[in-house]
Amino acid sequence: MTSEPTAKKPSGLLNFALDFGPLLIFFLGSRFGHSDTDPVQGPLAGTAAFMVAIVIAMIVSKWKIGRISPMMKMSAVFVIGFGALTLWFRDFGFIQHKATAVYLLFAAIILIGWLRSKPALKYLLEQAYDGLSEQGWLKLSLSWGIFFLVLAGLNEAMIPLLTSDQYITVKTFGLPALTFLFAMANIPMLLRHGLNLGDETKDGGTPGL
Repeated sequence: MTSEPTAKKPSGLLNFALDFGPLLIFFLGSRFGHSDTDPVQGPLAGTAAFMVAIVIAMIVSKWKIGRISPMMKMSAVFVIGFGALTLWFRDFGFIQHKATAVYLLFAAIILIGWLRSKPALKYLLEQAYDGLSEQGWLKLSLSWGIFFLVLAGLNEAMIPLLTSDQYITVKTFGLPALTFLFAMANIPMLLRHGLNLGDETKDGGTPGL
């Protein structure tokens, strides 16, 4: 009788590369693809690079870890879908609004689960927080659900205020930093609800795409 191959335990560095790598490629593609004669060429080059990078990230995740996280799968669908529209219409607005759509989707999934006392975040993160109690998962779900709503509003506010280059810079470095700080701010609450920091996080827990 054969058993399903078990997922390998990823290193923190690999998790970071899989989460942040496609965004960094997005930034670098936009910078190196910049053209003084065509202002949309840089963002379009970055978008194309972003699409390729997210596919590569999924392949590496499947190869090195043995699975692709639900968050990465959903993010990839939006990146490729909105990215294709961006390239077809030569309109960077599609990939900008992609982030809002992703944040709203995550917020809806998480908050609906919270309202039903079923922490969807536990599935999305694939039990990344070892030892966390059910009450802890519910509190974490409410916290992240609200945070994703805030990120959606912040993203929409940035679009008309920033140039394409400024937006890409903030998206690549500013929002992931804000997300990381928010995740760290939740740690004291999680520790009170059974979080075990003795084991390394099993899966990337903060979607930056």
